[in-house]
Amino acid sequence: MRGLAYEVVADGLAFPMILIPLTEEASLVAFRDGRVHTFDGEQIGADPLFDLEVSTSGERGLLGMEAGSPDIVYVHYSDTRGDTTVSEITISTGEERVLLTVAQPAGNHNGGMLQFGPDGMLYVGLGDGGGSDDRFGHGQNTETLLGGIVRIDPTSGVSTLWSFGLRNPYRFWFDGDVLYIGDVGQNAYEEIDVVVFDPAGFNFGWPITEGLHCFSPRSGCDTEGITLPLVEVEHGDAGTCSITGGVVYRGTAIPELDGHYFYSDYCGGWLRSFVSDGTTLSGERDWTDEVGRVDNVVSFGVDQDREIYLLTANAIRRIVPVR
Repeated sequence: MRGLAYEVVADGLAFPMILIPLTEEASLVAFRDGRVHTFDGEQIGADPLFDLEVSTSGERGLLGMEAGSPDIVYVHYSDTRGDTTVSEITISTGEERVLLTVAQPAGNHNGGMLQFGPDGMLYVGLGDGGGSDDRFGHGQNTETLLGGIVRIDPTSGVSTLWSFGLRNPYRFWFDGDVLYIGDVGQNAYEEIDVVVFDPAGFNFGWPITEGLHCFSPRSGCDTEGITLPLVEVEHGDAGTCSITGGVVYRGTAIPELDGHYFYSDYCGGWLRSFVSDGTTLSGERDWTDEVGRVDNVVSFGVDQDREIYLLTANAIRRIVPVR
């Protein structure tokens, strides 16, 4: 393999947010405005499978989606009041079963990712409630679901705070027992937290820490019991401003990169990867000179063949090998 490139699959779009496999033949693409379409690897279905009524003000919208079966998907969206909703949708009937609602005090830091964990439970990332400087005091407050990753039993809907100390875990990714979290920083540092799954959860430090550094004078800087990030990216590094957590490559088109975690930044538009077992870091690589810089990186996606895609505010690009 000589390198990587982007292959534009679709452009002229309005905020594609999520791309996930549904069956062995098809995937789904979800848009920020609530529309969910089929995707076969080349074409987006003309008509939506379903269309949710959502708020798109601030950082709100349809933020996360996970397939439970060919006819069941789970969605995380901002309702018309701007509050968090996690629901089960039956595609064939359009029936919605609400599993979780959480009031949101501000229009930013709404989190996003929704994915099954290795224990079969659903996990959803929720930000600290918004504003700045952990305004609402949620980061280290284990009595709220905000500022952490929430575990949801998809059968009963029972929800508990699993891990906390996160500012805005907009995108995370389970690869077997290893979890990668792209936590959006504030003034100076972005971070990727990488851990081996533990049912007891973790404290990732916000607002005591931002990245590997002390942040809040009112919280001091006692890092005992805090799980620090494996990767820190400083603001100003190649235009970095807001980390876009990614996915681990498990496809077949680029076997040389099996196990690489790819990630980017909303402003910087670069593409980087590394390999981790949950405790160590290796194989760090910056692919930007090869693939080029793109604007407004919103998310990464995986299709039915486990190939990966980069989603920006107006386009979907497949990451392909150059041979």
